[in-house]
Amino acid sequence: MLALHFPSVRGLFDWPGLALPGTPFEINKTVLLLWITVAIVAGVFLTAARRRQLVPTGIRNVVEAALEFVERDIAREGMGPDGDRWVPFLTTVFCYVLVLNLWGIVPLVQFPPTSRIAIPLYLALQTWVLFIAVGIKTQGPVQYFKHALFPPGVPKPLYVLVAPIEFLSVFVVQPFSLAIRLFANMMAGHLLLVAFFVISAALWTRSAAVVILPLPVAAAVALTAFELLVGVLQAYIFTILTAVYIGQSVHPEAVEDIG
Repeated sequence: MLALHFPSVRGLFDWPGLALPGTPFEINKTVLLLWITVAIVAGVFLTAARRRQLVPTGIRNVVEAALEFVERDIAREGMGPDGDRWVPFLTTVFCYVLVLNLWGIVPLVQFPPTSRIAIPLYLALQTWVLFIAVGIKTQGPVQYFKHALFPPGVPKPLYVLVAPIEFLSVFVVQPFSLAIRLFANMMAGHLLLVAFFVISAALWTRSAAVVILPLPVAAAVALTAFELLVGVLQAYIFTILTAVYIGQSVHPEAVEDIG
């Protein structure tokens, strides 16, 4: 019999932390990774900003590629021509979420902070506050909520049903689904990798399993590559949906045209 000792699910996500004296807060693994991620993203962009060459090289080349990708495939796709002025913000969101996701495949860390619901929930709440604030600033509070809750072309008696549905869709479902999508995918990937490596470790303790070692090694590489793809894809989806929601607040007529 193989000795399989799976860690508890709670043990995979709850990490003991160092309490900060006089406060209800503590520094645990998640908080530490958040701080390191901020330092990495800020450090990369500040370093690239100092290296101004006619032909970009090294880290500046990477940053410019990220900016071009966000501008072309996220900002303009989700917001149209006006998306250009949102490129700095959207690039920051994309890079921050991407680095958080990629911690899940870093040796000795192997834990994406986005697999803790509090992190995607905060990021989604940030988007929620932003698209509401932008909509109010651009259209005015009356026009913004009128466009959001009472779409044109609907018979007035049906507004009794449509308005609550639109309210739930725009102000509850959109931010909630934004958080849950990121959280669920990263949590599932984290659990999958942990389960696979626990089983592989149990196999390696058996001498008779030596003949099949290439198979779990190859599968480990494939799963890690898949988790890398998921991390990049989820960062892209989160950022482009953020762009779309802000774009809907800025240009409600575009939503009406699509409808």
